[in-house]
Amino acid sequence: MNSPDSAPLVLAITGASGAVYAARLLQSLVAADIPVHAVVSPSGAEVVRQEIGLEIGGNSRDLNSLLSYCWPSDSKWPKPSEEDLKKGRKLVKVFNHHDFMVPIASGSFLTRGMVVCPCSGSTLSGIVHATSQNLVVRAADVHLKEHRKLILVNRETPLSVFQLENMHRAAQAGAIVLPAMPGWYHGVQSVVDLIDFVVARILDHLQIPHQLIRRWGTPTSGPSCIGTSPIDVPSGGTE
Repeated sequence: MNSPDSAPLVLAITGASGAVYAARLLQSLVAADIPVHAVVSPSGAEVVRQEIGLEIGGNSRDLNSLLSYCWPSDSKWPKPSEEDLKKGRKLVKVFNHHDFMVPIASGSFLTRGMVVCPCSGSTLSGIVHATSQNLVVRAADVHLKEHRKLILVNRETPLSVFQLENMHRAAQAGAIVLPAMPGWYHGVQSVVDLIDFVVARILDHLQIPHQLIRRWGTPTSGPSCIGTSPIDVPSGGTE
């Protein structure tokens, strides 16, 4: 039975640059024992192939390659263990981008929220105009109408006036517009530190504990992403 205690998080991966954020986020959710219902658009699958060299296919029924991904030659993101992958395969379900007969297409199916990461401009437009042209847009529309958390991780620059207006309308409707804009104040030493900054902000808004970054003046606590060692930051700051 679908209940609040067992409700999954919906993760949509669309055709904006930033596939690595989706991989890190997926692994972080698995590390935190969060069930995930995932949707990958055909364009999202193409971006994953181009940017991190993984073939997942827009209609893939699994995301094993994303679960096993690690950033090359960086100890802060080591290759996940077989135990990690086995756990991920149990927690992650993947639905066809064009299948409207799955649970997440209905408001009666309970979720703990939805993240579109990365979120393309066309997906943002579809969500704002409630087109329901595919499962990603339909699921996002469901989260807005049911007043559930919807996080849109845009990654494009510069922005046209139409994209800015769409972000404004999405925020007015209750979505959290969380562009992939990493900060540099947390002791950045590698690309993974910048990736983790964005993923950490997503997890914070979902109220999921993590150890991706060290907070200002406080010790870290909670489950980390697979293989993560939190970085050190100065003891003071403004954010």
